[in-house]
Formats: sequence, C-alpha cells, structure tokens
Amino acid sequence: MEPDDEARLEAWERRTDYPLTVLAVLYLGVYAVQVLATRPGQASWWWLDAALWGVWVLFVVDYGIRIALARRKGRFIVRHPLDLLVVAAPFFRFLRLLRLVAAISVLGRVLRDDFRGRVGSYLIVSISLLSFIAALGVYEAERDAPEASILTFGDAMWWVLTTITTVGYGDLSPVTTEGRLVAAGLMLAGIAVLGTVTAAIATWFLEQVGARDASEAVAAPPRADPADLRHAELLAELRDLRRRLDVLESTPDEAESTRAPR
Repeated sequence: MEPDDEARLEAWERRTDYPLTVLAVLYLGVYAVQVLATRPGQASWWWLDAALWGVWVLFVVDYGIRIALARRKGRFIVRHPLDLLVVAAPFFRFLRLLRLVAAISVLGRVLRDDFRGRVGSYLIVSISLLSFIAALGVYEAERDAPEASILTFGDAMWWVLTTITTVGYGDLSPVTTEGRLVAAGLMLAGIAVLGTVTAAIATWFLEQVGARDASEAVAAPPRADPADLRHAELLAELRDLRRRLDVLESTPDEAESTRAPR
C-alpha cells in the first residue's frame, strides 16, 4: 500500500496557519464595517470591497499552493470542500456568499487544530463565530429587500439565535435567495458543530468511566471466589486426615513423638 505522506503540505499549513488566521480576522472585521457602517454605492463601501477581494486573492493563492504540494490532489479536493467553494464562488451569481465561505473556511481550519481536545473552548468559539458571520450575511441580504422582516442587525442576531438553537419562532425569516442560502448554511453548520461537540463529550465520558473502572479494579482487593474457598477447605481437611493416618500407621514411639501436645 502506498504510504500516506503529505509532509510538504503539512509543513506549508503549519507555516501559514497563523498568518491566514490574522487575515481571516481582518477579513471579518472589514466585512463587518462594510455591512454595518456603509451602503453599496458609497466610496467607503467600494474601498472596503476592494480590500475584501484582495484578501480573497491571498486565500486562493494559498489553496493553489496546497493543491500543488498535495501528492493526492483528488483526495485533497474532496477533503476540503469549503476551500474549493472559496475558489469557485466568483463563478456563481451570489458573490456575497463568498465572504462567509472564505472566513469560515480559514478560521475553521485553524480552530479545528488549536482547540482539538478542548470541547468547551471549541464550542464557544465556533458557535460565536458562526452566529456573527451568519448575522452579517443575512442582514446584508435582507435589509433592503421588499417585505423583509430582518431590518436591523439586532433582528439578524435574534434570528440566528432562534435558528441555530432549532427553536424557530417564525417571527423573523429571510425572504431573499441569498438570505435563505445563509439560513441553509447556518442550519447545516450548526448541526455539524453541535453533533461534533456531542460526540466529543460522549467519547470523553466513556474514557473517564473506563479509566475509573480500571483504577478501581487495580485498587480494590480481589474478591475471593466461594468455590475457591471450598476447595481450599477440602485440601486442608485432606491434609489433616493424611497426617492422622500417618500417625496411626507409625510405631507407638513414633506416634507418641508426633502426636500433638494437649
């Protein structure tokens, strides 16, 4: 079987994880300012949009280098669907979804490595990040739409809370195609994150129970088996009978010397 060796790819990812994390945080910050403080058509909006596209180009360059370094390129593409969507998003109609995909892809890659084994931290950071990104996305898509019910960022945050917790009051809901795509992504991502965390917690409990049982088995003295006790008693009785027979078969002098004192 061919060895699974991706040393060059892993080395590149180790070198670029933290720089890309900084870029992703910057990307989210610029995107938040663009959505919350500007409107399409304003000069500041165009400058911020140009900065977002510039960071996206760096993400695409990173993806291209990782494909070039991967020994099994087909397997790499299959295992990194979000990264592929980042590259392919400009060929779709809804370009604004690119911002969500790019941020989630890069930050999710780093969080998966840094918070492995720390379920609580992973849960808090992942859910907070996912909620904030989804609120920005749905607010940008819905705020100027006719008959929209999500008109403020507060409405967007409330909608995210009711959606990701599967409560779904129905008082707020997206009406645009982009908003509904954000909703679908939020639902799927929320299920995936919560399912992963639930599985990790269950695994942790099983490991703790197994370790406790093993320690108790070592610390506790072994329990005597009743059958073993009965067997030991029979052996003791047989030995006593054998001693008495030996005494009876011996000479009177030997019997007198071997007889136990009274």
